[in-house]
Amino acid sequence: MYRQASDYPSERNKPLKLTPYYGYRLLAASFVAQFVSIGIYSYVLGPFMEPMTSDLSWSRGDYTLSRTVGQLVMAIVGFMVGAKVDTIGARPIMALGTLVLGAALYAHSLVESRLAWWLLNGVVLTCGCAMVGNLVVNVTLSKWFVLHRGKAIAFAAMGVSMGGIVLTPLSTWLIDNLGWREAWVWLAGLSTLVLIPVTLAMRRRPEDYGLRPDGLSEKDFLSDQGEKARLEEALAFTRGQALRTFSFYALVIAFGFFSINIIVLLLHSVPFLTDEGFTRNEAALAIVIASIPAMLSKPFWGTLIDRMPVKPLAAISASLTGVALLLIIFAVESQSLFWTYAAFVVLGLGWGGMIPMQEVIWATFYGRTNLGAIRGAGLPFALTLSALAPWLVGRHFDIYGNYIAALTVVALLNIVSGVLIYLVKPPAKKNVSD
Repeated sequence: MYRQASDYPSERNKPLKLTPYYGYRLLAASFVAQFVSIGIYSYVLGPFMEPMTSDLSWSRGDYTLSRTVGQLVMAIVGFMVGAKVDTIGARPIMALGTLVLGAALYAHSLVESRLAWWLLNGVVLTCGCAMVGNLVVNVTLSKWFVLHRGKAIAFAAMGVSMGGIVLTPLSTWLIDNLGWREAWVWLAGLSTLVLIPVTLAMRRRPEDYGLRPDGLSEKDFLSDQGEKARLEEALAFTRGQALRTFSFYALVIAFGFFSINIIVLLLHSVPFLTDEGFTRNEAALAIVIASIPAMLSKPFWGTLIDRMPVKPLAAISASLTGVALLLIIFAVESQSLFWTYAAFVVLGLGWGGMIPMQEVIWATFYGRTNLGAIRGAGLPFALTLSALAPWLVGRHFDIYGNYIAALTVVALLNIVSGVLIYLVKPPAKKNVSD
């Protein structure tokens, strides 16, 4: 039987005598955590939009404002949680997040007013998702993997895409067969049950348990195999040092523009397609079709990241999402279901690189020692950039009755983000004072 140490300080130095390397268990837990958190935060909102706005007499701007509020709340929670991941580990944070998320989802079934919706979905649910989501688990994985960080984060991020494959059609089916209120209750119960064992599996960093990153022995760690991990420790930035580099803000802007694509499309794809004459099932299937290549391409992206310079790869991934969105707009306007689905496949390929590229670049630029604090500091800037995007797209529809111009702007910003990522240079530690 595997011997497990807790995350409390008094036990952190007790070794975990595990075979295989415990990091692989964390990888599986991170897959499931992102499946639930990002799936609930992003993938299920599209199917709920039409029935909720019709039933409650809301505009799409009213509905999508919760996502704008959510992005701002995510930035604040991420700033506070990031540093805590470095000090206390993911488990206590995720335990609280699981309780908050489950309660928020159940309360969604009782919503009657816009204010209740904005508070529950924009604030409470967002807090829960942030505490069990990709910042917490990817910072943890970045501490447990160095040599194979790209592949590890990419495999775990497959859970995000699995959310689109499973949760979009599942929520659509629940809504159409049980009603939107009952659908929220089912999502609350399922999410809580799935996240409990995931939370219990989390650990802070390998050194707390007598282990080294990637499962290296002490001898291997001190050899050439551990050179990258040792160098990251020696050159690691503090949060204050990172905030005084130009590269920090360049990455924040670039990844802020990059993330707009997935936030907007997960929320607006279903209503966009149904407005243009596609059925709800055809529209929901488009998200599934994008999610499959997004999931399957992640190991490919991760392998490339571990073998090649990551910046050019990230630039390609970001630009590809913008080009794909332009193709989607053209295909939908042409009323071609086949070419619409083909464009969503291209979109999924671009999405596949988004999370692993971002996490690896941050860790490569600033090291893993204080990565949670640094990533958390970047969230207020990055998420503020993208906070208005879903609401503005919804308001554009309310005013002009279509999505075309708004989605075209999103596509162009994705292409700009690819250029920015390619041009940004790694920070020089020697030029940063303590």
